[in-house]
Amino acid sequence: MRRKFSIKKITFLLFLVSFVSVAQHNEKTDAANAPKEEKDLKVTIKEYINHHLLDSYDFGLFSYTNDHNEKVHIGSPLPVILWDNGLKVFLSSKFHYGETLAEVDGNYYKLYHNKIYKTDAQGTINYDAEHHPTNAKPLDFSITKNVVMIFVVFLIMFIMFKRMASAYQKNNGMPKGMGRLLEPIVLYIRDDIAKPNIGEKNYKRYMSYLLTIFFFVWIVNLFGLTPIGVNITNNIAVTFCLALFTYVITTVTAKKDYWKHIFWMPGVPVPMKIILAPIEFLGTIIKPFSLMIRLYANITAGHIVLMSIIGMMFVFNNWLGSSLSFFLAFVLGILELLVAALQAYIFTMLSALYFGSAVEEHDEHH
Repeated sequence: MRRKFSIKKITFLLFLVSFVSVAQHNEKTDAANAPKEEKDLKVTIKEYINHHLLDSYDFGLFSYTNDHNEKVHIGSPLPVILWDNGLKVFLSSKFHYGETLAEVDGNYYKLYHNKIYKTDAQGTINYDAEHHPTNAKPLDFSITKNVVMIFVVFLIMFIMFKRMASAYQKNNGMPKGMGRLLEPIVLYIRDDIAKPNIGEKNYKRYMSYLLTIFFFVWIVNLFGLTPIGVNITNNIAVTFCLALFTYVITTVTAKKDYWKHIFWMPGVPVPMKIILAPIEFLGTIIKPFSLMIRLYANITAGHIVLMSIIGMMFVFNNWLGSSLSFFLAFVLGILELLVAALQAYIFTMLSALYFGSAVEEHDEHH
């Protein structure tokens, strides 16, 4: 009882000290009469979070303000590829991080809210009644930061598995080097994901995809936790493509029993078959849609929460509030490492489950 009382007492004291500390900080802010500065700080934090989450046309590492009050960006430009009555190719440095117009073959392009619009020489953006830009947007095939990192991740995966295969060939099937690191993961995906959900007879034809999707999602999620601000899986276009791959493979490799149990379920009265058939078909589309949303929402939400807590360190601006925010951000950062692997596991597991339902052999008698 004494121990419980002491823990409650300590918790209450910590809460009281935190409340007093925040109250003193608010009092200092009010006394300094600087609500505009506080608002500017919050806007700056919000813009930083958006910059961290969104894709970009340059590979920016960080930026700072020099002694002349000029913003300096450290990074590398990337190629911008547009189709506007012909192919237009130029480097993103022409935009100067959205501060200037890019003139190509007498046409002017402006980077506005991370999208490229065609404008006049003054960079005029026209709006509709709902304040949406009405300027023409050329077809965009640019190599953005996320695209670069997708190529980098595939290169990393190629080197990993190439070295693993070479180690097995040189050592007569005994793992060595990269093989020792990857073999437990590969065996886990085979024995605990592929075989139980797909079956001994059909799992081998799906192993290459399951291994690729697991390592790809896992590695890009880990890159998303680095300060370079590369967040591939919080781009819904990327998660849509991954889910589409699963849907197409499931649809193409499905056996006739799979379609029979969707459109004409055995043992069900004919009127119910007519009613259930469109519902079952809709379910085949909802399954990959849930894959897309689950991966996108979990990764995006985790990054927003983590970056918001880091931003709270600058809002509190005192030793207690900033320390608690740092500690909480550190704990959540470790948790995000678990989430990175967990989301890769869930995506792989559900994909294997869908493949298993597509190739399952049904016993009509039973």
